[in-house]
Amino acid sequence: MPQITVGGLGLRYHLEGPEDAPVVAFSNSLGATLEMWDALVPALTGRYRTLRYDTRGHGRSETRDRPVAIADLAGDLAGLLDALGIGRAHLVGLSLGGMTVQALASADPGRALSATLMATAAFLPSLQSWDERAATVRAQGTAAVVEATLGRWFTPGFAERAPETVRAVRERFLACDPAGYAVCCGAIGRMDLRPALGAITAPTLVIAGRDDPSTPPAMAEEICGGIAQAELVVLPRAAHLLAVERAEAVGGYLRAFLDRAAPGA
Repeated sequence: MPQITVGGLGLRYHLEGPEDAPVVAFSNSLGATLEMWDALVPALTGRYRTLRYDTRGHGRSETRDRPVAIADLAGDLAGLLDALGIGRAHLVGLSLGGMTVQALASADPGRALSATLMATAAFLPSLQSWDERAATVRAQGTAAVVEATLGRWFTPGFAERAPETVRAVRERFLACDPAGYAVCCGAIGRMDLRPALGAITAPTLVIAGRDDPSTPPAMAEEICGGIAQAELVVLPRAAHLLAVERAEAVGGYLRAFLDRAAPGA
């Protein structure tokens, strides 16, 4: 997959689909890569052009080992769109990616044809816990937190039903650059997007997993309460990485929402 330089950082991306179709840009979760969307993208085939990329410090995207804010990650996404000549897009993100989308859609409302926010939050304390996780990963690598993370990402029994899927997610998590992971932990810990939610004017879909211990439905409800055009879906039998575990259901909701949100885009 190609790489493009944005703000001095090389970002790996994958752009596919009809060249004249509206673009749907996907932003990944902390510790994941653009491949997390593999099973969901087919739901959009033929109708939309899809753009996926590795967040800085993840997959094959570069990073700098210095503090960043969610606004910086939103700047990466905006810069990627600019570099590819994409003026407006449907923005989709999960967890950290959903925070990135909130930041971009609120700071530059004209960018977003719509916003889809999956398993995410506008505020996710505590700073101390995020700093402790960052310190652990810096010292021991992502292997130190992989079991706890996968326990939050999937519902009980999913690993037995889909062992190859979970194995691939695990391998990509273990390959995540410790510094890249750590600086993103710092960005989440210092984030408070709640005051900016009212600036999001695009149609917005918020999807929460009923069984998500990381960003439970109450956090999705808080986001919806701050956005004028937001609608909420609470997905049963879904934990945090719901775009992987429930890809077919999530893809169906996303496709229907995009078709309603900007059918002529």
